Amino acid sequence: MRVETLLPLGKLDPGLRAPDAGLDVRTVFDEARRVEALGYDGLFFEETKDDPFPLIAVAAQATERITLGTSVAIAFPRSPTTMAMTAWTLQKLSRGRFVLGLGSQVKGHIERRYGLAFSPLGPWMREYIAAVRAVWAHWQDGTKLDVRGPHYTINLMVPLFNPGPIEHPAIPIHLATVNRLMCQVAGEVADGMRPHPVCTAGYIEQVMIPAAKAGAAKAGRSLDGFAVSIKPLIATGATEAEVAERLEVVRARVAFYASTPAYVAAFEFHGLGDLAREMSKLSRAQRWEEMPRFITDDILHQYAVVGTFDTIGRELHDRYGGVVTNAEFSIPLVASHDEDVLAALIRELHAQPSPAAL
Repeated sequence: MRVETLLPLGKLDPGLRAPDAGLDVRTVFDEARRVEALGYDGLFFEETKDDPFPLIAVAAQATERITLGTSVAIAFPRSPTTMAMTAWTLQKLSRGRFVLGLGSQVKGHIERRYGLAFSPLGPWMREYIAAVRAVWAHWQDGTKLDVRGPHYTINLMVPLFNPGPIEHPAIPIHLATVNRLMCQVAGEVADGMRPHPVCTAGYIEQVMIPAAKAGAAKAGRSLDGFAVSIKPLIATGATEAEVAERLEVVRARVAFYASTPAYVAAFEFHGLGDLAREMSKLSRAQRWEEMPRFITDDILHQYAVVGTFDTIGRELHDRYGGVVTNAEFSIPLVASHDEDVLAALIRELHAQPSPAAL
């Protein structure tokens, strides 16, 4: 199993970030080196409080081996040509180590945060990725640029704005996924998918992977090498008391995710659709403090991987090892020896096999 992480490394609870916890961008160079030295396979950057692309550029200069990418960047506010140029530049800078992780966002954010007109997300994303790849093909091979679709018409590329071919032109595109349709789109046109943390192993195996296979069959393509990368909800610590404390943070996060209509399918799969709808009502009323009590211990353990440092690696692999290729993982780095513990856990996860080809 490949092991990835985000920055800030090991801050607060693994798999979680407090809403006001930002990244000190001045530390990215040194932290990226630290990530590589610990033995991680990949370092990914979220598009939340900072633009991930310049941070990846810094990390590319600091490292030699690890994969670098977005987890995820929001596609639609950027034109396909702009996104293609950014990815092309980062692929050159990283010498072939860049992964373009894309997400669609939900209707409210598309309309009210980005000021765009909403359109059905699956067809839009399918066309968007095809347009990005068409621009890359034109730059690399001189393939005629002629994108024509409901959202994009792209057929102009003068020499001044054509960067030309690069050494590693095969840039993987991973797609953020929850629902069947976007999983199908990933199978049709992407190189991997990044299930939301609320997606359990059972949901990935029984809903998401079959949908990706259906998409691949529709497109007549193979899923050999297709990545499934999970950012699991994890509650861990050196002692059972620390685990119990962090478990309450995870409980609140599960309640928040359950309140989001876009994620309801992942709860309905486990017979928790009514709970999700109740959480949505409470969130609309801004009754946030009441929501965690609805997440029973049984529900919590359905969605969270729980264990002390000496068991969490095994728990993570037992939960997801059969259905994912990559896992995002860290532990809180508090004591001086915690880095040694984390490095040992990374080695433990590396020793576990990845699932057979999809």
